[in-house]
Amino acid sequence: MAPQATAQSTDVEKPVPILSGSVGTFSFVTGGENELNAQINPVLLVPLGDRWLVEGRAEFEGAFQRSLNGGPYGGPVSKNLDYLQADYIANPHLTVTVGRFLTPFGIFNERLYPIWIRSLQQDPLIFPIATGSSDGMMLRGGFAANAQANLNYAVYVSAVSTGHSNLESDRNVGARMGVFLLGPRVEVGASWQKLLQDERSNAFGFHFAWQPVSLPLSTHAEYARSNRGSGYWIDGAYRLSQLPFWQKAMRRTEFAARLEQFYSGQISPEEAAGFELPAANTREGEFGLNYYLRDGLKAVASYGRQFSAAGNLNLWTVGLAYRFLVPLGRVGAP
Repeated sequence: MAPQATAQSTDVEKPVPILSGSVGTFSFVTGGENELNAQINPVLLVPLGDRWLVEGRAEFEGAFQRSLNGGPYGGPVSKNLDYLQADYIANPHLTVTVGRFLTPFGIFNERLYPIWIRSLQQDPLIFPIATGSSDGMMLRGGFAANAQANLNYAVYVSAVSTGHSNLESDRNVGARMGVFLLGPRVEVGASWQKLLQDERSNAFGFHFAWQPVSLPLSTHAEYARSNRGSGYWIDGAYRLSQLPFWQKAMRRTEFAARLEQFYSGQISPEEAAGFELPAANTREGEFGLNYYLRDGLKAVASYGRQFSAAGNLNLWTVGLAYRFLVPLGRVGAP
């Protein structure tokens, strides 16, 4: 007697749009001047079938300071579109992106910028060099070089956009290449960007990341150089979960530190201020503590000291950061 055939389910889970992002409120004290900062950074992901994804992130940020006569806090609220792009997953090794995307130069801009992810809330001094957003087309992907190493790449071209101050981009081309070593969990890579307008300058960068298996440690570093300036930063975040005492509190506590240096470039101090870069050679050290109150909510506090020919100053930060994620549909529905 032949076995009875059983019907096989052909139901496939249908992907649903996702709304995620972060909300934060911080007090930044820079050289004795206090700024109350509040921001929300929503991220929307809309899958279209198996190969298409539309994604975007906006930034709403209020920077409030007390007036000179001691009045109430006030200030501007900025609205920016960080990226809005359509991704086509051509195959496991290639994704084609068109629209407005984060410029793939180094690693901070794409991977560490959100307030929930970053270990210290101050931006690195070299962050404005060759980063930001681009309007154009990008090819990116990765593949295994051998059993111990994976390669990743990104190549892009961007058009100039000056129609709106919150949607600006430069006309440039660039590329980034990295190699990830699976055993030691180390990534190293290099970036290049060619500006196709104004002074038509080049920018170069290198990055490093390490997350050892045996330690709850995450270390990152970047170096960047262009006519705007050059410099480096290196930071680390260590979760105190391996300490033998106060386990309940220590496993929620993270110690972070950063060292960095900036060297002035071939532009004037006024132009540097326009790019939000230091006006003179600057050295800075910062350390802080992050405490994860619960999943999705952390309290942050840090202190830093900046040394510059333009004047030395202290940097204090305290605040809260919250991460959210909301499915915009019935999860798992066919």
